[in-house]
Amino acid sequence: MTLVTDNMAAPLMATGRVDCVIVGADRIAANGDVANKIGTCGLGILAAHYRLPFYVAAPLSTIDLQTATGAGIPIEERSGEEVLGFGGVVWASAGVNTANPAFDVTPAGLVTALVTENGVVERPDTASIKGLFVET
Repeated sequence: MTLVTDNMAAPLMATGRVDCVIVGADRIAANGDVANKIGTCGLGILAAHYRLPFYVAAPLSTIDLQTATGAGIPIEERSGEEVLGFGGVVWASAGVNTANPAFDVTPAGLVTALVTENGVVERPDTASIKGLFVET
């Protein structure tokens, strides 16, 4: 196993150095759309492009059955100060506009499987996700 940053994903996937992608989730909508740290959706798109499995590992408490799709998940927009500079060093031009979303939403169609403490759901959708909550 090799740990890399998300910025390295594309060239490593392109050269066959990645077997699968495993991410966590901050919130999962009832249909399987996954909200997670910014960059997760990009990893899902890359995994699909390179035909790699894209797994989401998360506890059931992350699943929000009251939110139908990822469109209903509010995305935190953080201060632009975080991207304008660091430690007193400013690298952006004065007056430049910023966008700094902290999370993104990966469509359920990109998820190979959702892994929870109650089981694994391949190609998650509303019905299969609800099944995770059925007691046996």
